[in-house]
Amino acid sequence: MNRRALLGGLGAVGLASLSGCLGLVGMDSHESSPAGVDPAVREETGYEQTAIDEVVVEKEVEVSAYSETITVTNYKTSHEKSVELPPLGSRRAAVFTVLTSPQIGIAGRNFNPVEDMSTNELVDLIAENYDDIGDISHEEDGEITILDETTKRSRFSADATFNGHDLEVDIHVTEAVEADDDLLVTIGVYPQYVRDQEMDNVFSLMEAVDTDAEEEEDNAGGNESDGNGDANESDDGSGTESEESDGGNGNNESGDDLLETLE
Repeated sequence: MNRRALLGGLGAVGLASLSGCLGLVGMDSHESSPAGVDPAVREETGYEQTAIDEVVVEKEVEVSAYSETITVTNYKTSHEKSVELPPLGSRRAAVFTVLTSPQIGIAGRNFNPVEDMSTNELVDLIAENYDDIGDISHEEDGEITILDETTKRSRFSADATFNGHDLEVDIHVTEAVEADDDLLVTIGVYPQYVRDQEMDNVFSLMEAVDTDAEEEEDNAGGNESDGNGDANESDDGSGTESEESDGGNGNNESGDDLLETLE
């Protein structure tokens, strides 16, 4: 399954619970705003913003004879970093993602389940969406401040497959924080053998999340001349897709993006 399906899955859970209420009151379209990371911290940690993807989820709901299509537009901002990956050499195997999903509410009730999902539930959803990641184990919890809000962060270990090679990875996930009118979640993944360096980098990226993502840097990663091609070709596609779509005309030959292989 395409990695965009993570946000699609989140959106679908919320839409399934609406029972037509939002459409009936004219709230049939919801969109978040993309978020990213402070450019100075990206430069300091060696991560490059490579894509801002719009992830659209649609759900048709019915109440009696009334039918309405509810549309939720989410955003996924991807960051990547090349690390040495024996025996493959330098590869984009460290990934940091910022996910935003709109808060959906009526009469004081929130319909977006992201707000109440624990890190364990979020990482389970990640595992469900990527075929080549498994044996996830919880390692430790802590707290971190994102957008001036203290939230829970958790680290998990997992087995992954990268270009046919088995690889142990760390997965860092944070519980949702409010980002203006949106909900925001961060995910960091890297090979465990670079934990000493990349764990602190992931924490720095989390703390430097910025609601003003710089769209002009979208797909900048494809210009890096490491001989490994564009790690994000499979994400470009049409720019939007529904929950059911696998999306894109993927090109995984370079193997630069760790999550690109977890499909």
